[in-house]
Amino acid sequence: MITEAINQRYTQLSETNCCLSCGGAVNHAKPQSGDVCVDLGSGRGNDVIRLAEDVGEKGFVYGIDISEGMIDKARANLAKFDVENAEILLAELENLPLQNNSVNLVISNCTINHAADKQAVWNEVYRILKPNGRFVVSDIYATSPIADEYRNDPAAVSECWAGAVTKDEYLTMLEKTGFKNLIIYEESAPYKKEKAEVASWTISGKK
Repeated sequence: MITEAINQRYTQLSETNCCLSCGGAVNHAKPQSGDVCVDLGSGRGNDVIRLAEDVGEKGFVYGIDISEGMIDKARANLAKFDVENAEILLAELENLPLQNNSVNLVISNCTINHAADKQAVWNEVYRILKPNGRFVVSDIYATSPIADEYRNDPAAVSECWAGAVTKDEYLTMLEKTGFKNLIIYEESAPYKKEKAEVASWTISGKK
């Protein structure tokens, strides 16, 4: 139900000018020429295109999304701008179609909070990263646990807040996965969503 709600919402938004991001992970990513990069929740492909330009012909970028509408839009945008060193893939974050130790950089904007099994997502990020590879992720966390009435509401989860875990839970997941050198680049003041309170942040770490 939740996956269907997310797919439906973002397929509808794929043809609008709505801002779909809670942060600017790509602004802190600093990919190097020749890097292999992944954008989780790649949407219309804007960050994929930007990364593809940064890594150059010797690099490559994969965009991952579960929304068929966003996939179609992103692929059209790659073709429109003649981007040849990138590919858009339809996949769940908990099961990334990429090889172990094959990626230098993973970015994501306001996507991991949607996942039902966030630990599985972070395990996948760790698996595909090369040794010393890194992630830069913008996401949402809750200042206190989200009530079940919202956490189990597909519409609320698809709106990028009801699936959020607390900051402590988030950091514990990253440490449990094995990430080191965690850096918080930016962090918003808490703000209200229904009966919940959440904040957005951009955080990075290394394998």
